[in-house]
Parts: sequence; structure tokens; C-alpha cells
Amino acid sequence: MKVLKLVPVLALMGLATACQGVPLQTDSPVQSGETVIGEVEGSSTGIMLLGFIPIGQNQRFQVAYDRALAGAPGATRLANVRISENWFWAYVLNGYSTTIHGTAVKR
Repeated sequence: MKVLKLVPVLALMGLATACQGVPLQTDSPVQSGETVIGEVEGSSTGIMLLGFIPIGQNQRFQVAYDRALAGAPGATRLANVRISENWFWAYVLNGYSTTIHGTAVKR
């Protein structure tokens, strides 16, 4: 019976421990001579296990960028890049999810 009373408390704690960062817009407009392919998005997640063991943490921005660029075959770079991040916590780990949106262009 005590377990049923504990479930709402744990659910509330779970909802209260997630955060979202403010999206960052970089000033990288489409240059003359570049062709716009379209809007793309890529994401990647890294984890800090026990608060000090990084798993996929160091390369998550590059992986998200590469996944976004792969979404537009022939693209050479992203213009008008927007970066957003979500964080989540669990008992033994912290998670950081990075999402990159942008306009895929080619020269």
C-alpha cells in the first residue's frame, strides 16, 4: 500500500528534474554562390554516469551537426544554425541531449 503512495511522489520528482536550454541562433547566413537544399535537423545524447564518467558526452555537438548535414545529400555546410539542449537526471546518471536545426547549403 505504501508503494502506491510513493508512485505520485516519484512521478512529480521525475517531472521536476528535467530542464531545457534556450535555443542558440548563430549568425551564419547563406552566402552568395551557395544553393539552399532545405531545412535539416540532427540530435545526439551524451550521459554522465555517476556524475563523472562521460559516455558520448564530448562528441555530441559534432555528432548532432553531422547527422543534420547527412539529412541533405550533397550539402557542404549548415547556415542559420540553431542549437537547443535538453537535460534529464536519473538516480545514477545525467543526460544531455543536443539538437541542431539549420539550413543545408552547398557550394
